[in-house]
Amino acid sequence: MNTDLAGKTCLITGANSGIGKATSTALAAAGATVVMVCRDRGRGEEARTEIVDKSGNQDVDLLIADLSSQGSVRAAAADFRSRYDHLHLLVNSAAVFLTQRRLNDEGLEMMFATNHLGPFLLTNLLLDVLEHSTPSRVITVTAPSTTRINFEDLQGEQKFNATHAFGATKTANLLFTYALARRLKEPGMTANACHPGLVRTNLMRHAAMPMRLLLRFLNLFAASPETAAKGLLVAASSQEFEHVTGQFIHNGQVIEAPHIDDLAAQERLWQVSAELTGLNRTGASQTVPASSRPA
Repeated sequence: MNTDLAGKTCLITGANSGIGKATSTALAAAGATVVMVCRDRGRGEEARTEIVDKSGNQDVDLLIADLSSQGSVRAAAADFRSRYDHLHLLVNSAAVFLTQRRLNDEGLEMMFATNHLGPFLLTNLLLDVLEHSTPSRVITVTAPSTTRINFEDLQGEQKFNATHAFGATKTANLLFTYALARRLKEPGMTANACHPGLVRTNLMRHAAMPMRLLLRFLNLFAASPETAAKGLLVAASSQEFEHVTGQFIHNGQVIEAPHIDDLAAQERLWQVSAELTGLNRTGASQTVPASSRPA
């Protein structure tokens, strides 16, 4: 696929490693202005230098943000808005896996805060910029998780299982995508989830030994982050997906989407997330039409 993204501004989270880094490189090689969101400045600068060298594109910028911290996400969104007037593509790629229950500074379970609330808040804070930049797209990288979210124990206070908690965040990514797609006002705006497939990354480096051994075996058959990024690039930039929204995409194809018909869970998660991030109080999600809000 010949892709020319000159003049397009793209924001990618988790951009210093794995799929996020490979996607940033592919977008830069296609001529886009790439804004990398990274938690660590040193690793971010190192990755930025490598991406510029590989792509030959100097228009690669760096934002420092910890997606587990809502204050950090808000600061990053404000920083982006101070530098850029347009945003044509937002790729929510960052994720963490932790074996033990940990809380962030706001008292929220760390995986839920990083993998779901971080992208939920960042996307909402930049929705008006995306709307101003149409055609624009939001891509959230996730997996075909069938884990059911326990809304009565959302933070794992009563019972915590790392694998289940991580799976729930991947389900949350899907529910968020479907609910977001229904809320977008402009016909030129789309929101889709992307499944990169089995990819060789260090995401599960903190998993228990049996899981790491299994993954070590599966990695023999896994794709490289660069290969996965090609599939994401199709969803992010091809004309084929210009008007596709609220779907689950893998390797350039719309695939069966878990939870896509569970409107109750989608709306409940949106409301809970808006409360936990303060969007209901600040009005930051003002692009949501009143008719789309749950009662």
